[in-house]
Amino acid sequence: MSDVSEQTMIFGCGYLGRRVARLAIGEGKTVWATTRQHGKQRELASEGIQPIVADWTDRRTLSGLPEVDHLVICVSYDRKSHHNRYESQVGGLRNLLQAISSETKICYISTTGVYHQKDGLWVDETSPTRPTRDGGRAHLIAESLLNRMRPHTPWTILRLSGIYGPNRIPRAADVIAGRPIASPQNGFLNLIHVDDAAQAVCSTMRKATGRLYVVSDDQPVIRSHFYDEIACQTNSAKPQFVTPDGTSPVMMRSESNKRIWNRRMKRDLVTKLQFPTYRHGLADILSHNACR
Repeated sequence: MSDVSEQTMIFGCGYLGRRVARLAIGEGKTVWATTRQHGKQRELASEGIQPIVADWTDRRTLSGLPEVDHLVICVSYDRKSHHNRYESQVGGLRNLLQAISSETKICYISTTGVYHQKDGLWVDETSPTRPTRDGGRAHLIAESLLNRMRPHTPWTILRLSGIYGPNRIPRAADVIAGRPIASPQNGFLNLIHVDDAAQAVCSTMRKATGRLYVVSDDQPVIRSHFYDEIACQTNSAKPQFVTPDGTSPVMMRSESNKRIWNRRMKRDLVTKLQFPTYRHGLADILSHNACR
């Protein structure tokens, strides 16, 4: 068990951050977590988390942050915000880095959306990155900013594939209800169960030896096969597909077509995944009727 004096702060305590917090608390760490909403303070505190109301686009809210050993940065972009992606993901990160100790060990949650490949090739940490979507571009710039502002202090970047888990299975409700799926059938999905993602994050606090890791499960899956598996496991009709609007987010996401190779992650962070493939993850989630 980790030293009980270790302090961890999770900046952006959402779907992934909450699970990281639970694991860290289980390891004996004191965990602080931020939220932009005052109403969530009591909810966080009920889980043994020390809540902080902070918004990294507002420097005033970053004064007086606690001194911690580890900082996990997993801030999702708020589409309702009056800030654009660059102002939030890059400007916010700059504000946060200026507000914390240079000795704090950082884990920054990025995305495999930084990869542009469309030909189904395997990609890893050494593959070129020329993202075409705003989210991928913002994260790649933020990664570069972290490198420039903290060239000699400890940090790790995790580029996560699509996170799924309880109450978060894309289009599961549509498949079960027999509604047509507005999505291309072809191209690869790269996924990681939220519990395995949380384990990877916590491993960076203990044993990460590299600066950069892609985090994905062992089996990229063709989109239609993923939805077929949901139907199979729920005894639903085989899903039908319709072409989405050309400007829709799902169409833009589907333009990327690559397979994530997780060998470095499995060597250094999570040797054995709890849910090595989408089939394992779906079976566990759907057996508990935790889908959306």
